[in-house]
Amino acid sequence: MKKGLYTSAGVIVVLVALVLVNYVLGLGKQRIDLTGDALFSLSEGTKKALANLKEPVTIKFYYTQGDETIPIQVRTFAKRTEDLLTEYKQAANGKVIIEKLNPQPDSDAEDAATVDGVDGQVGPNGDRFYLGLVVVQGDQKSALPLLSADRERLMEYDLTRAITRIATKEKPVIGVMTPLPVTGNPMAAMMGQGAPQPPQIFYSEMEKDYKVERVSLDVEEIKPEIKTLLVIHPRGISDQAQYAIDQFILRGGRLIAFVDPHAYLDQIPGMPQFQGGTSSSLDKLFKAWGLEMDTSKIVLDLENAAGQGQRMMPTVLALDGPYINRTDVATSLIPNSLIPMAGAFSGQLVEGLTQTVLLKSSKNSQLIDGATGADKRGREAISSFTAGGKELSVAIKVSGKFKTAFPDGRPVKEADKKDDKKGTTKADAKSAKPAAASDANRLKEAAEVNTVVLFADSDFLQDGAAVQIQEMFGRRIVIPANGNLPLFQAVVEQMAGDPSLINLASRSVAARPLTVVKRMEAEAQQVYLGKLKELEDNLNQTKEKLAALEKKPPPGQKADPAAKSQLTPEQQQEVDNFRKRVVDTRKELKEVRRDLRADSEALQFWTKVFNIAFMPIVVMIVGLLIAIWKRRRLARTMTMATA
Repeated sequence: MKKGLYTSAGVIVVLVALVLVNYVLGLGKQRIDLTGDALFSLSEGTKKALANLKEPVTIKFYYTQGDETIPIQVRTFAKRTEDLLTEYKQAANGKVIIEKLNPQPDSDAEDAATVDGVDGQVGPNGDRFYLGLVVVQGDQKSALPLLSADRERLMEYDLTRAITRIATKEKPVIGVMTPLPVTGNPMAAMMGQGAPQPPQIFYSEMEKDYKVERVSLDVEEIKPEIKTLLVIHPRGISDQAQYAIDQFILRGGRLIAFVDPHAYLDQIPGMPQFQGGTSSSLDKLFKAWGLEMDTSKIVLDLENAAGQGQRMMPTVLALDGPYINRTDVATSLIPNSLIPMAGAFSGQLVEGLTQTVLLKSSKNSQLIDGATGADKRGREAISSFTAGGKELSVAIKVSGKFKTAFPDGRPVKEADKKDDKKGTTKADAKSAKPAAASDANRLKEAAEVNTVVLFADSDFLQDGAAVQIQEMFGRRIVIPANGNLPLFQAVVEQMAGDPSLINLASRSVAARPLTVVKRMEAEAQQVYLGKLKELEDNLNQTKEKLAALEKKPPPGQKADPAAKSQLTPEQQQEVDNFRKRVVDTRKELKEVRRDLRADSEALQFWTKVFNIAFMPIVVMIVGLLIAIWKRRRLARTMTMATA
């Protein structure tokens, strides 16, 4: 019987059985996700959003099929997208309808794709093909016009967001609380403050998608129509405003706060003494949540320092790779972020709250005094640098059932405290009754789980840190300088959308950056930077002495600026020695810079060799061992048979 399995008929029977089993299982459209990161499972946020649908939605999937010239990567991605849509249909219990259309050239499906806003892509042969989808509910429509494998990790988020968007009939209202001139100043020229100042790019872009309302820093109650609140560098915020934010969060409002220990770009008109370096916090709220942020300290990080060599700025964080959370939707596709003079969150959250770190420093970092670190972007602080050995949280997301930070009720205004010392009249007591009545409805604890997002920096939002603005043919062209603007937009979109989107995770990514190489480069920077500075200082001093010596006249001769001085043989010898020292110093600088790169380049080379050659070598060795084992086993069997 065993021999029969190895005959041609036996092999055919096994293959047919496998095909039949695969076909039968495929009819059920069920699959078991055995991946470590649940790559092929819908998140709980998506399932919740689908369960909350009151009316059915139709997803039109446009894909040009049958064109063999379409790259195989696109075809396999289209198949994965189709599988994802099937998951949506099954999870929605009849509330999601899938329509598959094949937009061939000059077909009705191609016309429908154009009407629905799905863009055609150009294939290798020059023909157009389509890969996109449209979510429709009644007269509401939301299109994903061009699906790309580059954005596959956010495919579920994009689709769930499109579904929740068409289910929402009105634009969300966002409140903005800030002392910064984010709305610009078109009257600046008339006030003698230079050219008119347009709104900050992040603010003007936000106004395109949301209804934005300003909120004062001494507000006593936040309007109920505001569902999301942005607090940007709240220097001088009153306790009454913090109480209003506290009650806003407890009733389910979503907070995005950008506090800052050293707002480098904060410019206060008419106050030269406050031209950058101001601090802000939400101290009452942070204390109640178990959070701390020292408003006198900023992060210095050698591993994530912006710039290199003498231009390195270790207090300006150029974050990328593992220092950006790749599992949270808001940060998963952000390539990098430039954070100037940021603070750090620490502390132990109170019971009931959990923390997710969105942006962080490396372990090769420490907190330093803000004023010292801002001078020359922290370069002078390198000489006394000591690595803290732990990562510092620059941006976090806090979730849970929040409790009030004001257990004694609404805080008393400073003016009221002064009146109490003088004594109040009956008229004052009557005027205080409405406030007391409104305070009777205050909340002490949130009814449901809520989420707030906190950044220990506000400068990264400003145009000077986030974008490059060019004038071309009389028009302003905005070019993102890094991932700061997309990061802001992603966080706002996530928090201002359906609550199901807040904790919806992105799918895993296969990229693995060379973090060891980056860490080694940071350590080398620390070792060699002092030597580089010493040599360059020596070089500059030598040049100065050489210049002074060349201008010095010989003994007994008066200095004549218009004439070239004649040097004595001793002076000429000294000049030659100085010039030789300049050449030698430059050579030594080149050697130091070469040594700075040598170790990291060698590590990168051997890492590539290991990744490329190691697995094939392992497979080859295992194959040889199996072949040797089988041959010995066969020889042993034949020996036993002949015996």
